[in-house]
Amino acid sequence: MATGSALTLRHVSPRPPVSMSPSASPSPSPSFSSFPHSLPKRRTRSSSLVASASRVPMPPVDFNDPFISGLNAADSFDFWPKLPKSPDFSRYQDVVASSSYTPSHPGKSLQGPTPPAHIDENRLLMEPPPDLESKLIFARIVCLCLPLVPAVSELVIAELLYLQGVNPQEPIYMHINSTGTARDDGEPVALESEGFAVYDTMMSVKNEVHTLLIGTAAGHACLLLAAGTKGKRYMMPRARALIQQPRMPSFGEMSTSDLVSRAREALIQRNKFAELLGKHTGNSFEKVEKLMRAPFYMDFDKAKEFGLVDKMPVRGKDKIMADVPSPEEWDMRAGVAESREG
Repeated sequence: MATGSALTLRHVSPRPPVSMSPSASPSPSPSFSSFPHSLPKRRTRSSSLVASASRVPMPPVDFNDPFISGLNAADSFDFWPKLPKSPDFSRYQDVVASSSYTPSHPGKSLQGPTPPAHIDENRLLMEPPPDLESKLIFARIVCLCLPLVPAVSELVIAELLYLQGVNPQEPIYMHINSTGTARDDGEPVALESEGFAVYDTMMSVKNEVHTLLIGTAAGHACLLLAAGTKGKRYMMPRARALIQQPRMPSFGEMSTSDLVSRAREALIQRNKFAELLGKHTGNSFEKVEKLMRAPFYMDFDKAKEFGLVDKMPVRGKDKIMADVPSPEEWDMRAGVAESREG
């Protein structure tokens, strides 16, 4: 056993001594007595083997070598599949051959030259459709389909003035589906003056304003419905109208004088609303004020009896929108037809 140990130790290179400066204090080393087994000593490589390995010559790398070039090309791929020559795939040829399409990885390139774009002459070029608001404006339709918050009333007023400036003789068609200055649960979301601002604009424009109730009209939306041109106030069969007392929003704690002032202003707005609604419906102020004490719902029959609307629109007979240009006329106005011919 001793001889085997001696032979083994001959092939182990001695560990070089660690030199420490006198000023440096040795750091405390952990005691190996706490470990249950002693750690084996690490064998180091022979210096002769390291020296011989460092003298192994490395072959020069030729980047023009076909093998190296093949490795670089192996990472690329055919981005577009080879489509069969079939009429079913002809509509995709212009997309596949488009030069605007590039691989998702910038380092990769398409295999081969890009073929020319193929466009079917029998198929018209696809143009982006016009936005919905522009279509409605061309049909001279003003949609009031939200509560009369400041942003909505500002847009409605701007559309009324714009349509008057385009053609003061053509009528304006206002489609109403709004809860007025409150939400559907009765909580106020805007001041009463927002509804009166739209009403004053309707009365100031030179055009006839044809109103159509397509859903719900509550509060000031009822006033706008009744303020349309007489004989041109329509209501859909399943639409509903509602008039009720205006509500004051809660402002938290306030002084008594402020509360009295706000209540007085609310009564003034209510009386003004009842007076204008009675004027357009042919009812007295007292009757309107009495009906408003509780929520008063009206279907078509009640609304017609009250004087809120005139009739129900009949398909093909009553006009509820202006004549919309045909697609060809629309393209001519937008300048698309000239670009296609050119």
